[in-house]
Amino acid sequence: MPLDERRLNTRLNLKVALRFRPLLNPTTPEQRAETVNLSPRGAYFATDYPLKVGTPVEMFLKMPRELTGQAPTDLRCTARVVHIEPNSFQGGKAGVGVHIERYETVATTDRETN
Repeated sequence: MPLDERRLNTRLNLKVALRFRPLLNPTTPEQRAETVNLSPRGAYFATDYPLKVGTPVEMFLKMPRELTGQAPTDLRCTARVVHIEPNSFQGGKAGVGVHIERYETVATTDRETN
């Protein structure tokens, strides 16, 4: 079944700054990326950080009005890597698709996505 057919939410081509780190190694420094597309339950971004399918990650991002219909909201998310497209972007970066499993609103002072 093609990946597009399994998606429950339509993804929008939105560039949103995010920070992420693998949850299995909490001492790993946060990585920065920018979404290529985003939905309320998933994101796709480019990174040169080595991730594997199944890896749980913590992400911080601002969910935009285009997806929520409300003012942009700062979120902390727990997500899981569901697919990787090696060397999909300039500089050999991989395209990483994640499924957002949980999220919570965070205070603006708790995040720094820019």
